Amino acid sequence: MSDISILKAGEKGLVIDFGNLIDPAVNGRVHRLAHSIAANMPGDVIEVIPTYRSLMVYFDPQQISRETLSAKIRQYLDNTAESGTTDDVATVVSIPVCYGAEFGPDLEFVANHNRLSIREVIAIHTSQPYQVYMLGFTPGFPYLGGMSERIAAPRLAQPRVAIPAGSVGIAGSQTGIYPIESPGGWQLIGRTPLKVFDPGSSTPFLFAAGNYLQFTAIDADTFRFIHQQVEAGSYTPLTSTIARGGTA
Repeated sequence: MSDISILKAGEKGLVIDFGNLIDPAVNGRVHRLAHSIAANMPGDVIEVIPTYRSLMVYFDPQQISRETLSAKIRQYLDNTAESGTTDDVATVVSIPVCYGAEFGPDLEFVANHNRLSIREVIAIHTSQPYQVYMLGFTPGFPYLGGMSERIAAPRLAQPRVAIPAGSVGIAGSQTGIYPIESPGGWQLIGRTPLKVFDPGSSTPFLFAAGNYLQFTAIDADTFRFIHQQVEAGSYTPLTSTIARGGTA
Protein backbone atom coordinates (compact mmCIF):
# COMPACT_ATOMS: atom_id res chain seq x y z
CA MET A 1 0.00 0.00 0.00
CA SER A 2 3.12 2.22 -0.15
CA ASP A 3 2.02 3.71 -3.48
CA ILE A 4 -1.33 4.89 -2.04
CA SER A 5 -1.69 8.28 -0.37
CA ILE A 6 -4.53 9.77 1.66
CA LEU A 7 -4.56 13.53 1.14
CA LYS A 8 -6.49 16.36 2.76
CA ALA A 9 -8.93 18.18 0.46
CA GLY A 10 -10.54 21.15 2.20
CA GLU A 11 -12.41 20.90 5.47
CA LYS A 12 -14.70 18.04 4.42
CA GLY A 13 -12.69 16.05 1.94
CA LEU A 14 -10.11 13.32 1.56
CA VAL A 15 -8.50 12.11 -1.64
CA ILE A 16 -7.24 8.54 -1.79
CA ASP A 17 -4.58 8.59 -4.53
CA PHE A 18 -3.53 5.25 -6.03
CA GLY A 19 -0.62 6.67 -8.05
CA ASN A 20 -0.18 7.77 -11.67
CA LEU A 21 -1.06 4.55 -13.49
CA ILE A 22 -4.31 4.34 -15.47
CA ASP A 23 -5.09 0.64 -15.37
CA PRO A 24 -8.22 -1.55 -15.05
CA ALA A 25 -6.86 -3.24 -11.91
CA VAL A 26 -6.17 0.11 -10.25
CA ASN A 27 -9.60 1.40 -11.24
CA GLY A 28 -11.12 -1.80 -9.85
CA ARG A 29 -9.58 -1.06 -6.45
CA VAL A 30 -10.89 2.50 -6.61
CA HIS A 31 -14.44 1.24 -7.14
CA ARG A 32 -14.20 -1.51 -4.52
CA LEU A 33 -13.03 1.08 -2.01
CA ALA A 34 -15.84 3.45 -3.02
CA HIS A 35 -18.38 0.66 -2.52
CA SER A 36 -16.95 -0.28 0.89
CA ILE A 37 -17.03 3.30 2.16
CA ALA A 38 -20.52 4.05 0.84
CA ALA A 39 -21.95 0.78 2.17
CA ASN A 40 -20.37 0.92 5.64
CA MET A 41 -20.33 4.63 6.47
CA PRO A 42 -23.63 6.15 5.25
CA GLY A 43 -23.96 8.45 8.25
CA ASP A 44 -20.39 9.70 8.17
CA VAL A 45 -19.72 10.04 4.46
CA ILE A 46 -21.70 12.47 2.27
CA GLU A 47 -20.42 11.41 -1.16
CA VAL A 48 -17.74 9.33 -2.86
CA ILE A 49 -16.48 10.28 -6.33
CA PRO A 50 -14.28 7.75 -8.18
CA THR A 51 -11.88 8.75 -10.97
CA TYR A 52 -9.37 6.81 -13.08
CA ARG A 53 -6.92 6.30 -10.21
CA SER A 54 -8.23 8.14 -7.15
CA LEU A 55 -11.26 8.50 -4.93
CA MET A 56 -12.68 11.73 -3.52
CA VAL A 57 -14.49 11.28 -0.20
CA TYR A 58 -16.66 14.05 1.26
CA PHE A 59 -17.46 13.51 4.94
CA ASP A 60 -19.40 15.17 7.75
CA PRO A 61 -16.85 16.46 10.30
CA GLN A 62 -19.59 16.65 12.92
CA GLN A 63 -20.08 12.90 12.63
CA ILE A 64 -16.51 11.67 12.18
CA SER A 65 -13.02 13.13 12.49
CA ARG A 66 -10.58 13.15 9.61
CA GLU A 67 -8.20 10.94 11.59
CA THR A 68 -10.86 8.30 12.34
CA LEU A 69 -12.04 8.32 8.74
CA SER A 70 -8.47 7.92 7.46
CA ALA A 71 -7.92 4.95 9.79
CA LYS A 72 -11.11 3.24 8.57
CA ILE A 73 -10.18 3.88 4.95
CA ARG A 74 -6.81 2.21 5.51
CA GLN A 75 -8.66 -0.84 6.84
CA TYR A 76 -10.85 -0.92 3.73
CA LEU A 77 -7.72 -0.54 1.57
CA ASP A 78 -6.26 -3.65 3.17
CA ASN A 79 -9.50 -5.51 2.38
CA THR A 80 -9.57 -4.36 -1.24
CA ALA A 81 -5.94 -5.40 -1.66
CA GLU A 82 -6.90 -8.92 -0.64
CA SER A 83 -9.83 -9.10 -3.07
CA GLY A 84 -9.16 -10.41 -6.56
CA THR A 85 -10.59 -8.67 -9.61
CA THR A 86 -12.01 -11.78 -11.31
CA ASP A 87 -14.72 -12.18 -8.68
CA ASP A 88 -15.84 -8.58 -9.05
CA VAL A 89 -19.08 -8.45 -11.03
CA ALA A 90 -20.08 -5.29 -12.90
CA THR A 91 -23.14 -4.24 -14.86
CA VAL A 92 -22.90 -4.00 -18.65
CA VAL A 93 -25.32 -1.50 -20.23
CA SER A 94 -26.17 -2.07 -23.89
CA ILE A 95 -25.97 1.14 -25.94
CA PRO A 96 -27.71 0.93 -29.36
CA VAL A 97 -25.98 3.16 -31.93
CA CYS A 98 -26.91 4.15 -35.46
CA TYR A 99 -23.56 4.58 -37.21
CA GLY A 100 -22.70 6.92 -40.08
CA ALA A 101 -24.73 9.28 -42.30
CA GLU A 102 -26.44 12.10 -40.38
CA PHE A 103 -25.77 10.38 -37.06
CA GLY A 104 -22.04 9.86 -37.61
CA PRO A 105 -20.66 12.39 -40.10
CA ASP A 106 -17.02 11.54 -39.31
CA LEU A 107 -17.29 7.76 -39.64
CA GLU A 108 -15.84 7.79 -43.15
CA PHE A 109 -12.89 9.89 -42.00
CA VAL A 110 -12.13 7.45 -39.15
CA ALA A 111 -12.25 4.57 -41.64
CA ASN A 112 -9.99 6.28 -44.17
CA HIS A 113 -7.57 7.46 -41.48
CA ASN A 114 -7.08 3.87 -40.34
CA ARG A 115 -7.25 2.31 -43.82
CA LEU A 116 -10.33 0.34 -42.88
CA SER A 117 -13.79 -0.02 -44.34
CA ILE A 118 -16.74 1.58 -42.58
CA ARG A 119 -18.04 -1.90 -41.77
CA GLU A 120 -14.71 -2.80 -40.15
CA VAL A 121 -14.74 0.33 -37.97
CA ILE A 122 -18.24 -0.50 -36.73
CA ALA A 123 -17.28 -4.13 -36.11
CA ILE A 124 -14.25 -3.12 -34.07
CA HIS A 125 -16.15 -0.45 -32.12
CA THR A 126 -18.88 -2.93 -31.15
CA SER A 127 -16.56 -5.90 -30.53
CA GLN A 128 -16.14 -5.59 -26.76
CA PRO A 129 -17.51 -3.87 -23.64
CA TYR A 130 -15.82 -0.69 -22.46
CA GLN A 131 -15.16 0.04 -18.82
CA VAL A 132 -16.54 3.35 -17.50
CA TYR A 133 -13.56 4.68 -15.58
CA MET A 134 -15.26 7.90 -14.51
CA LEU A 135 -17.93 10.47 -15.41
CA GLY A 136 -17.10 14.11 -16.08
CA PHE A 137 -16.68 17.01 -18.55
CA THR A 138 -20.47 17.29 -18.84
CA PRO A 139 -23.07 15.49 -16.66
CA GLY A 140 -22.81 11.77 -17.40
CA PHE A 141 -20.00 11.93 -19.98
CA PRO A 142 -18.24 8.54 -19.74
CA TYR A 143 -14.47 8.22 -19.87
CA LEU A 144 -14.10 4.75 -21.33
CA GLY A 145 -11.16 2.39 -21.41
CA GLY A 146 -10.30 -0.37 -23.83
CA MET A 147 -10.84 1.05 -27.32
CA SER A 148 -8.76 -0.57 -30.04
CA GLU A 149 -5.90 1.50 -31.44
CA ARG A 150 -7.01 0.26 -34.87
CA ILE A 151 -9.80 2.87 -34.91
CA ALA A 152 -8.01 5.71 -33.10
CA ALA A 153 -8.38 9.13 -34.74
CA PRO A 154 -7.27 12.70 -33.99
CA ARG A 155 -9.60 15.36 -32.66
CA LEU A 156 -11.12 17.82 -35.09
CA ALA A 157 -8.86 20.75 -35.97
CA GLN A 158 -11.88 23.02 -35.48
CA PRO A 159 -14.30 21.85 -32.73
CA ARG A 160 -18.02 21.92 -33.47
CA VAL A 161 -20.08 24.56 -31.70
CA ALA A 162 -22.96 22.17 -30.96
CA ILE A 163 -22.93 18.37 -30.94
CA PRO A 164 -26.31 16.60 -30.56
CA ALA A 165 -26.98 14.72 -27.33
CA GLY A 166 -26.33 11.01 -27.71
CA SER A 167 -23.54 11.44 -30.26
CA VAL A 168 -20.84 8.77 -30.07
CA GLY A 169 -17.34 9.93 -30.89
CA ILE A 170 -13.67 9.04 -31.01
CA ALA A 171 -10.75 11.24 -29.92
CA GLY A 172 -7.29 9.75 -29.92
CA SER A 173 -7.55 6.30 -28.36
CA GLN A 174 -10.79 6.99 -26.50
CA THR A 175 -14.44 6.71 -27.34
CA GLY A 176 -17.38 8.27 -25.53
CA ILE A 177 -20.94 9.60 -25.65
CA TYR A 178 -22.06 13.23 -25.48
CA PRO A 179 -24.88 13.18 -22.86
CA ILE A 180 -26.15 16.68 -23.68
CA GLU A 181 -25.81 19.07 -26.59
CA SER A 182 -22.45 20.75 -26.20
CA PRO A 183 -19.39 21.96 -28.10
CA GLY A 184 -16.78 19.32 -28.83
CA GLY A 185 -13.93 18.21 -31.03
CA TRP A 186 -14.39 14.44 -31.17
CA GLN A 187 -14.86 12.58 -34.45
CA LEU A 188 -18.56 11.64 -34.53
CA ILE A 189 -19.21 8.09 -35.74
CA GLY A 190 -22.81 7.52 -34.61
CA ARG A 191 -25.60 8.40 -32.21
CA THR A 192 -27.64 6.56 -29.61
CA PRO A 193 -31.37 7.22 -29.11
CA LEU A 194 -30.97 6.67 -25.36
CA LYS A 195 -30.92 9.52 -22.84
CA VAL A 196 -27.52 9.31 -21.19
CA PHE A 197 -28.44 12.15 -18.84
CA ASP A 198 -32.02 12.95 -17.87
CA PRO A 199 -32.21 15.59 -15.09
CA GLY A 200 -35.97 15.06 -14.74
CA SER A 201 -35.61 11.37 -13.88
CA SER A 202 -35.29 9.87 -10.42
CA THR A 203 -32.17 8.16 -11.81
CA PRO A 204 -30.69 10.91 -14.02
CA PHE A 205 -27.63 8.95 -15.18
CA LEU A 206 -27.99 5.97 -17.52
CA PHE A 207 -24.84 4.34 -16.14
CA ALA A 208 -22.27 4.88 -13.41
CA ALA A 209 -18.53 4.78 -13.04
CA GLY A 210 -17.57 1.11 -12.68
CA ASN A 211 -20.18 -0.09 -15.18
CA TYR A 212 -19.31 -1.31 -18.66
CA LEU A 213 -20.87 -0.17 -21.95
CA GLN A 214 -21.49 -2.46 -24.92
CA PHE A 215 -22.20 -0.63 -28.18
CA THR A 216 -24.54 -2.40 -30.60
CA ALA A 217 -25.24 -1.34 -34.19
CA ILE A 218 -28.81 -0.49 -35.23
CA ASP A 219 -30.33 0.98 -38.39
CA ALA A 220 -32.12 4.31 -38.75
CA ASP A 221 -35.62 2.80 -38.43
CA THR A 222 -34.67 1.08 -35.18
CA PHE A 223 -33.13 4.33 -33.95
CA ARG A 224 -36.40 6.18 -34.49
CA PHE A 225 -38.44 3.37 -32.90
CA ILE A 226 -36.27 3.29 -29.76
CA HIS A 227 -36.25 7.09 -29.63
CA GLN A 228 -40.05 7.10 -29.53
CA GLN A 229 -40.03 4.56 -26.71
CA VAL A 230 -37.47 6.58 -24.77
CA GLU A 231 -39.54 9.75 -25.14
CA ALA A 232 -42.64 7.86 -23.99
CA GLY A 233 -40.77 6.48 -20.98
CA SER A 234 -41.40 2.89 -22.03
CA TYR A 235 -37.88 1.81 -23.00
CA THR A 236 -35.71 -0.21 -20.62
CA PRO A 237 -32.03 -0.51 -21.62
CA LEU A 238 -30.70 -4.06 -21.89
CA THR A 239 -28.18 -5.01 -19.23
CA SER A 240 -26.02 -7.99 -18.39
CA THR A 241 -23.13 -8.69 -16.04
CA ILE A 242 -19.41 -9.11 -16.50
CA ALA A 243 -16.53 -10.28 -14.34
CA ARG A 244 -14.01 -7.45 -14.31
CA GLY A 245 -11.28 -8.51 -16.70
CA GLY A 246 -13.53 -11.24 -18.10
CA THR A 247 -16.29 -11.45 -20.69
CA ALA A 248 -19.98 -10.68 -20.62
